[in-house]
Amino acid sequence: MNTSDLNREVCYRAVLAKDARFDGKFYTAVLSMGIYCRPICPARPPKLENCLFVPSTAVARQLGFRPCLRCRPELVGVEPFAEASALMVSRALQQMSDDGALSGTSLEKVAIQLGVSGRHLRRLFVRVLGSTPTALAQMQRILLARKLIAEAGLSMTDIALAAGFGSVRRFNAVMQRHCGCAPSALRHATASKSNMAAGITLKLPYTPPYDWAALLEFLTGRAIPGVEAVQSGQYWRSFQLEGIQGLVEVHPDPANDQLLATIHATKIPPIGIIVARLRRLFDLDTEIIRIDQHLSTDLLMASRVRARPGLRVPGAWDLFELTVRAILGQQISVAAATTLSGRLVAALGGSLTEEMALLSDGTGISRIFPTPAAVMVADLGSIGLTRAREKALQTLAVAMQEGRLAFSAHTLDSIIKNLCELPGIGPWTAHYIAMRGYRDPDAFPHSDLGLLRALETESGGRPSPAEMLMLAEAWRPWRAYAAVRLWAQP
Repeated sequence: MNTSDLNREVCYRAVLAKDARFDGKFYTAVLSMGIYCRPICPARPPKLENCLFVPSTAVARQLGFRPCLRCRPELVGVEPFAEASALMVSRALQQMSDDGALSGTSLEKVAIQLGVSGRHLRRLFVRVLGSTPTALAQMQRILLARKLIAEAGLSMTDIALAAGFGSVRRFNAVMQRHCGCAPSALRHATASKSNMAAGITLKLPYTPPYDWAALLEFLTGRAIPGVEAVQSGQYWRSFQLEGIQGLVEVHPDPANDQLLATIHATKIPPIGIIVARLRRLFDLDTEIIRIDQHLSTDLLMASRVRARPGLRVPGAWDLFELTVRAILGQQISVAAATTLSGRLVAALGGSLTEEMALLSDGTGISRIFPTPAAVMVADLGSIGLTRAREKALQTLAVAMQEGRLAFSAHTLDSIIKNLCELPGIGPWTAHYIAMRGYRDPDAFPHSDLGLLRALETESGGRPSPAEMLMLAEAWRPWRAYAAVRLWAQP
């Protein structure tokens, strides 16, 4: 079967027959359940109208589906997602998930970043996924609505707005058609009511193992004063999206293989965007078992994997925020960079509303991270930056404001090339940004002193950056995960 031309009828017949010859060639994303399965899944096959057939687990995850616990599709060894057109669609989905939509201006903007027309990208969506971006956008709205109905306790009107439906009437009609009942019938009778100011809690499932302690330790030292905080095993941060301010608090629920995120806001925020950003920040969609298995085949990594299975690459809430933090951290200690980022926030960041400030009392969070527009025109010398670093941040801000940098769909080489064209960004910084901001699993800052020290031995001494690159060949295409292990376990 050609994975770039999945025929719904053929795929569905293979699912009904549980034909093993199709295992790994496509996956079934089940709209009514929010999961994705292999063709050989022992569960009862879903109805055809509830099926979306996708060529890879990557696409299924980016659309918001979680792996089936019976057939474990995330463990399939072969990922048939190598064709250029399918790869472009996968990266477009990744970019558009941050915007919270798959249609309209979002698609056109991503198409420009990919170097193709919106019309061509729409054709690729139909060819690869058998569905238009508009239909996929509606599917994501339905999935988010079902999640909010089950978990949030919001009113149906608020859920309709939060999920991106234009009206309550449209929300009711779509949910009735796809679920076979009114939205209110999907809610458990004992579900407690809530509102955005008091906070709604959502479940963020992951595939275990998951080393929460290691990820939180990494974020703790790099938390931006006034914007982020780590307290009692919980992560807090402020946000402003579409003019709406809020706070989000995240803590683990290991017994159920999930994180719990509580969102507070002045009014209904774009919850789909918040969930996508949190999943990226905490690296929740990674098939970590496959990565750990691969790294375990290398002698330098095997003991590290055994000692701490499930180690993730910390992501980023916002690309501009992460890139600013990376530039500030060049050639100085983590603590010094944290101090500078705190000064930047204090000078240029917006203040939280009184309502949000009361909720954040005790965390130290009081501001919103500065926007590119604020950084572009600011006198950054007053916070202790050199002229070169001030120029680097202002040039970055202009690039972000003009839309020339985003969580976009490029190869690692092009990401590094584009970043290094900005003043003040060299290969080390570019690879670090690619690791955390662009979520590239093969990014690897091979000249990093911490990485070199981690492999230093009494007999052989410290490897050179060139030698480090040679050693890292065995870790591809997951060198970023090897880097995190070397940082965590010197």
